[in-house]
Amino acid sequence: MSLQSSEETKVFTDVYRNLPITPGRTTSVVLENNERLRHVVFAMDAGCDMKEHASPRAVIVNLLEGVMDFWIGADKHVLHAGDVIYLSPGEKHALVAVEPCYMSFTLVDVANFASVGAQDR
Repeated sequence: MSLQSSEETKVFTDVYRNLPITPGRTTSVVLENNERLRHVVFAMDAGCDMKEHASPRAVIVNLLEGVMDFWIGADKHVLHAGDVIYLSPGEKHALVAVEPCYMSFTLVDVANFASVGAQDR
């Protein structure tokens, strides 16, 4: 996936309309992918899941709509619309949509962000 410029401001509209919840499926769209972060919106039907995995990046999860069970390691959390989770790099997690859901993931390259941020000072 090619990188975009982090120097350009963008506005994304009609995200839900262009990413409908599809029966029995999880679909997604990458809205931003630059040298510092990637921002992805997911549409998940009830019962859809993501098996345990981890990211080398820090992850911010925003549940935008619906209800979801979210495991961080062995700890289960029930998320409702408006709930947010921060995962440190390498943190194992899994999830299942209890109801049809929209969620966003922002993956932050913490090492790159820190080095780029130091140049901004």
